[in-house]
Amino acid sequence: MKPVRIVPAATLVLMRERVAGPPELLMVERAAAMSFAGGALVFPGGRIDPGDHALAAALGSASDESAARIAAIRETVEEAGVPIGMRIAADAVPELRTALHAGMPFAEALRIADAAIDLDALVPFARWCPDHSERVFDTRFFLARADAGLPDPDPDGSESTRAFWRSARDILDAADAGRHSVIFPTRRNLERLAPFSRFEEAAAHARSYPARTITPWIELRGGCDHLCIPDDLGYPITSERLDLAHRAS
Repeated sequence: MKPVRIVPAATLVLMRERVAGPPELLMVERAAAMSFAGGALVFPGGRIDPGDHALAAALGSASDESAARIAAIRETVEEAGVPIGMRIAADAVPELRTALHAGMPFAEALRIADAAIDLDALVPFARWCPDHSERVFDTRFFLARADAGLPDPDPDGSESTRAFWRSARDILDAADAGRHSVIFPTRRNLERLAPFSRFEEAAAHARSYPARTITPWIELRGGCDHLCIPDDLGYPITSERLDLAHRAS
């Protein structure tokens, strides 16, 4: 048996309010060729890099939590071109994104763009660590508000092929109709967010639960195997038939 490799990662759940209708979430569609969740709709995010830890230390907050917040901010710019938790001039965003795609450390790209980051703009929402494959992503999810004036999302064309705003309910309905692919953790998080009409409601809900690590397990219920999660972390649906659950490879 090959050893399991745990990969620290971070994801940003970005919510924007509308004058009428439910709030929308920023979603990206992963390229079909990607080894993890290829073709699925996910929230922007990715691995936590050594540079994220170095930047956290430089900011005086050398913790895994701070590095994860930095990674969530960085990945959202890289994948979708949307600057959240950042103080940056609008016309500097494309250049910063180009620098990140070229491999420039985030700290250096921020300096050149005369930008800064605000880690307090992110609210801890959840932490998932599914363990059903040889490569395990230990992913921290953060919630953030999308204020007016942000650039339209723009997929990077490599990891993500589409980026768009949609309500949680619309995404779930489209997935049920077979128009989108949504993996198990994303579905559970969409269900958790769907009831809220304002960002502050969702943020208050997130703050009322600990971001305890969720590792789904298989349990026999009603004669069928179900994929289950804890029932005390704010999720309205905590199990799904295993044969219907979409688990990322």
